[in-house]
Amino acid sequence: MFQQTVWIARHGNRIDFVNPEWFNTAERPYDPHLSDDGVIQAKQLANRLVGENITQIFSSPFLRTVQTANEVAEVLDLPIKLDWGLCEWLNPEWMPAMPETLSLEIMAKAYKRIDLSYNAGTPQYPETWEACMKRTGETSQGLVAQFPTENILLLGHGASVIGTAAGLVGEIAKMEIKASVCCLVKIVREKQQWVMELSGDTSHLDNIETNVRFV
Repeated sequence: MFQQTVWIARHGNRIDFVNPEWFNTAERPYDPHLSDDGVIQAKQLANRLVGENITQIFSSPFLRTVQTANEVAEVLDLPIKLDWGLCEWLNPEWMPAMPETLSLEIMAKAYKRIDLSYNAGTPQYPETWEACMKRTGETSQGLVAQFPTENILLLGHGASVIGTAAGLVGEIAKMEIKASVCCLVKIVREKQQWVMELSGDTSHLDNIETNVRFV
């Protein structure tokens, strides 16, 4: 009998975490790319997921998540579906307006595995923590309902890792998940109930974030 598994991961380390000065001259300061060690983390995440029978990859459209998803997609030989429901918490204290990201067409030229036929709508800016949790939770619920016979991977951010997990397992996700960079959550459906088997695992990484930062 098929037992659906949902994997949820945060993007690898980001350039502004490594070099805060990057922000001051960046063309899109609220859409940082992966740092060099973040790329290594993404590759290690990809290797960890080999053999897990994942057939669908969904990613936030922010560059750091797309880059992380692309490393996984290359190893697993899968397309990437971009979904705004997995995006960063649109917190006005972090960013003064809806953050600018690359267009889907430009990203698809750089990352050939992006599936341009899949399109999920843009969330409303600004949003509260509660609104972010609702958005991300509804996204994970919708995707497992849409793909009930497939194992899926959701690539997001600190907040959306927690929110997508909470959408399946409830409030325990908010208490137990330590959403460090490139962490991994594993949730399995057992007799119509979701059970969290990993709550932010980083054992696949050589370089582990000790002080979890959301922004």
